[in-house]
Amino acid sequence: MASSLSVSGINAAYGAVRVLENVSIAVAPGQTVTLLGTNGNGKSTLIKCIMGLLRPTAGTITAEIDGKTHDLTRMSTEEIVELGIAMVPEGRRLFPRLTVEENLHLGAFRRVARESLARNLKQSFEAFPVLQERRRQLAGSLSGGEQQMLALARALMSAPRILLIDEPSVGLAPLLVRRVIDKIKELQREYQLTVLMAEQNFTQAIRIADCGYVIVHGKIAFAGKSAEELNNNDLIRKFYLGL
Repeated sequence: MASSLSVSGINAAYGAVRVLENVSIAVAPGQTVTLLGTNGNGKSTLIKCIMGLLRPTAGTITAEIDGKTHDLTRMSTEEIVELGIAMVPEGRRLFPRLTVEENLHLGAFRRVARESLARNLKQSFEAFPVLQERRRQLAGSLSGGEQQMLALARALMSAPRILLIDEPSVGLAPLLVRRVIDKIKELQREYQLTVLMAEQNFTQAIRIADCGYVIVHGKIAFAGKSAEELNNNDLIRKFYLGL
């Protein structure tokens, strides 16, 4: 059974600095939803709120998994991960002095993931063959593209139901960006994931998105019900396409 995510009326701040104001988004079961916005507009803050890394000052965040609704604002990050919600953070955040395989093992935090660690490791290597070739190599010695693959594979090791991906294109060459974005869609289909991807590269993000939102100065400026609606929106054409 596919899982869904709902964010309603979220406000969030760092001290006296308000970052998010009345943000509402929905990620339906099995969808890939993109959250578009340039740096400093609140994309990462929203991801942190969903993961319990930052407590919102108002609003609700709920996830429906296996027919049961969970209020994420009342749960710790560890409990949220245990539900089957995984995050691929901006900048990868790997352990550079550990090997590729050791980084992958650390992704199997959930009890259900630990019970099927060998199978999940096999699936990760099948999804990213280059990681199997480099399984004994230190993560910090990988190329940028390989590190992004490792970050995605580490999230897969938790056997997630909902996958949050924050700025997968950061620091990658254009050709690698395309490959990583394509891989995200491939993984979504193969593992029947529900995906929320925060991204500022509109051209690449829109290729795999079922729908999406544009966030500007901490507010949702536009909600596109389809990739076509996003592509034809004047706000996006102005700020992302220069038209």
